[in-house]
Amino acid sequence: MKLKSLAFIITGGKRKFIEMTRPHDSKFWMGIIPTVWIIFFFMFPLFIVFKISFSESIFAIPPFTEIFNFTKEHILEIKLNFKNYISIFRDSYYLSAFTNSLYLSIVTTILCFFVGFPMAYGIHRVSDRLKTVLLLLVSLSFWTSFLVRIYSWMSLLSVNGAINSILLKLGLISAPIQFIGTYYAVCLGMIFCYLPFMIFPVYAVLEKVDKSYIEVAYDLGCRPTKTFWTVTIPLSSSGIITGSVLVFSASIGEFVIPELLGGADAVTFGRVLWIEFFSNLDWTMACSLSIGMMLFIILPIFIFQKRTRS
Repeated sequence: MKLKSLAFIITGGKRKFIEMTRPHDSKFWMGIIPTVWIIFFFMFPLFIVFKISFSESIFAIPPFTEIFNFTKEHILEIKLNFKNYISIFRDSYYLSAFTNSLYLSIVTTILCFFVGFPMAYGIHRVSDRLKTVLLLLVSLSFWTSFLVRIYSWMSLLSVNGAINSILLKLGLISAPIQFIGTYYAVCLGMIFCYLPFMIFPVYAVLEKVDKSYIEVAYDLGCRPTKTFWTVTIPLSSSGIITGSVLVFSASIGEFVIPELLGGADAVTFGRVLWIEFFSNLDWTMACSLSIGMMLFIILPIFIFQKRTRS
């Protein structure tokens, strides 16, 4: 331990030099727990998935070969199978699943922005008492089970559900509409489930915006609409990017919503992973798809971090 200072103390007519040592670095010890957590519960399982993705599928337990083998001559052999990664880009089945997931995620993110930003902005402008109530109402969806929320939408969107009943009574339709089994129902379910991921980051940033910027814009003759687009939106860009990344990352690998609301025709990446892992028992392909999807999700996060640092 390094010498920080020497304190000179006179006690009882005697001089004593007490060595004052630098205390332990608190940041170092506080960083050990999350580092160990990431290594054992993220990096290590990720390494296992990455290793399986380069294996070959076989009918055995476990259903894949080992890529590391020691020969009798004590030579380490490494056999890497790139067939699964090549199939992802060549097979139309996987490409269509990836395209559908990407399309649904982009549409969900855009619609969550157009719905969530006005809600966050409205919550930001109301009084503190009403603000607490509105934030509580937004967070109520997290208090119920994810499956319960999806089943409630199945009840609303069914042929005999509330939405068709209301439309029939109003005379807007002559026959019930089949909502379930379409991409519209999947997109609606994902917007409902992931809308708070857009509202809360935008609201948190809006709360930190200095009101003097808006007042200066008004003093310079800027109208409210122009002030909103030229001052409020740019200042809240970090919250918009954060919410977009959260919604996009969560929705692109969604399985439950396409399975329950999309029907058999809604082929998405999450459903393909389920089929490959549990139905086909092709763990190697499922791991390859997982790694490919993870790399695709990391790209927007990397762009976001690079933009925020600049």
